[in-house]
Amino acid sequence: MKASIVFSCILFLGIILQGSADPVKDKLALLDFVNSLPHSRYLNWTEDSPMCNHWSGVTCSEDESHIIAVRLPGVGFHGPIPPNTISRLSDLQILSLRSNAISGSFPSDFANLKNLSYLYLQFNNFSGPLPDFSVWKNLTIVNLSNNGFNGSIPPLSNLTHLAALNFANNSLSGEIPDLRLPHLQMINFSNNKLNGDIPESLQRFPHSVFAGNNISFQNLPSPISPSIAPASQPLPRSKSRKLNGAVLMGVIVAACLLGLAGFAFLIIICCSRRKHEHGFSGKLQKDKMSPEKEISRSEEAKNRMSFFEGCNYAFDLEDLLRASAEVLGKGTFGISYKAILEDATTVVVKRLRDVGVGKRDFEQQMEIVGNIRHENVVELKAYYYSKDERLMVYEYYSQGSVSALLHGNRGEGRVPLDWDTRMKIAIGAARGIARIHLENNGKLVHGNIKSSNIFLNSQNYGCVSDLGLASVMSALAPPISRAAGYRAPEVTDTRKAGQPSDVFSFGVVLLELLTGKSPVYSINGDEMVHLVRWVHSVVREEWTAEVFDMELMRYPDIEEELVEMLQIAMSCVVRVPDQRPKMPYVQKMIENVRLGESDSRPSNRNKSLVARSEPSS
Repeated sequence: MKASIVFSCILFLGIILQGSADPVKDKLALLDFVNSLPHSRYLNWTEDSPMCNHWSGVTCSEDESHIIAVRLPGVGFHGPIPPNTISRLSDLQILSLRSNAISGSFPSDFANLKNLSYLYLQFNNFSGPLPDFSVWKNLTIVNLSNNGFNGSIPPLSNLTHLAALNFANNSLSGEIPDLRLPHLQMINFSNNKLNGDIPESLQRFPHSVFAGNNISFQNLPSPISPSIAPASQPLPRSKSRKLNGAVLMGVIVAACLLGLAGFAFLIIICCSRRKHEHGFSGKLQKDKMSPEKEISRSEEAKNRMSFFEGCNYAFDLEDLLRASAEVLGKGTFGISYKAILEDATTVVVKRLRDVGVGKRDFEQQMEIVGNIRHENVVELKAYYYSKDERLMVYEYYSQGSVSALLHGNRGEGRVPLDWDTRMKIAIGAARGIARIHLENNGKLVHGNIKSSNIFLNSQNYGCVSDLGLASVMSALAPPISRAAGYRAPEVTDTRKAGQPSDVFSFGVVLLELLTGKSPVYSINGDEMVHLVRWVHSVVREEWTAEVFDMELMRYPDIEEELVEMLQIAMSCVVRVPDQRPKMPYVQKMIENVRLGESDSRPSNRNKSLVARSEPSS
């Protein structure tokens, strides 16, 4: 009896331990798959790393006992799928291997995936006949378009859950089967070699889904909405009597009221759209990121997303274009979106405008930027270039930009940005810019440094984003509003940015951190004030606490650091470029301000904010 109890306890403990670890069999199956199928993109799949919640493109069940989804679009797989690999994932529900170069016939051992519900294999090089779909009772969405499948379409009548079916752009022949499926909402059989008539059950779909086949559309009814009767259909005789005067007057009044309501609704919609187009008062505007210029499918196939080594994202261009998106901001070089992909991955997509170089020069610049690995530089994960669209993809930072933290919501309920965090922002951003200036044989220029391009990492240190674009854009945008306050005098004159102008822009960011003011702001809604000029005017009179943000006055014993940081900022924004310090020296000076806390030097904490000497300018 005691022995059985002990055995039961050991068995129960083993189940608990197994539930908290990776599903070993599924993990080995995926490792066999990825190690046997050549691919061009890096995947962070290793035997030593945990799989659930860490491996890119892999989703486990809630108890992490098995894999339920594998999404690996655009990874660069080429060749046939190795047998006895993916087919061992017995609980797999979602499989997406689209936009690769996988060849060969449809894997016969996929019949073992009894729980498969969503299958995405479009844009590959599969060939041969379609599989027997009857083995997958739960299939809901099937997309095998843009491959080389041939032969006839197998029976599908037992797929009672099927909602979407796409066999477009293959070499399928024979007749289209009669699909009387209760949940079927979308089909596409276009551009095959199908013949015969369209079954009655599918005549409700638009003719375009059958185009490019040997199918006659004569004598077919035009697809109409089931809820709308044809205009030519006569009314029943029992309802065709003449309306009396009272009823007719009631109909006229009701029609007028409906017309007025519709007109009012249109006005509301137009006003709402205008508000979204012109209003950006600190709130994120929701936007579907539908391209201003449509990307054709042929262009999309030619121009795949380019990922950098070490990128763990599993998505492609199609994912981005249909992702839920919000506008984060409209900057000097384009619009930035927050995009949430179908697997819940969140990224920042920057859509560039007015790119002034060709594809080769653009790719060379992206390679320089994408290979920078530094904790204070926002990493470029991927990019896309086509005739009509240029996109850059970055990691999303949930805390937002320094600009939003400094200038957003200055009213009641605001959480002030404390001095320690402002120092970390300055230190991190200085390190990031100094690292950037070392690239390309010490010639790389950021060209667009401003507080909206600096973000906070998990340790609250500044991280610099949006680098390397100045050299690929047609020209700098006109110096309008806040962006003009960051530009060095020589950039305004020559329209060319250099490393000294990066130092100037960073100096303006330091002044923002110290004063809490925007680089360009208005007084009483009329007079425009440039922050650099205002600080210079105060400094000429006297070093006073009027320079510093009132939110910083609540922190004790920071006077010395404030004054030292102000001196550094002023040295960065001198008018003559050659008189500005280089970025590594700026970094060192800022780090020494904070290191001074632990030095044995005498403390001047009680010193007044009034300084006796003015920094050289």
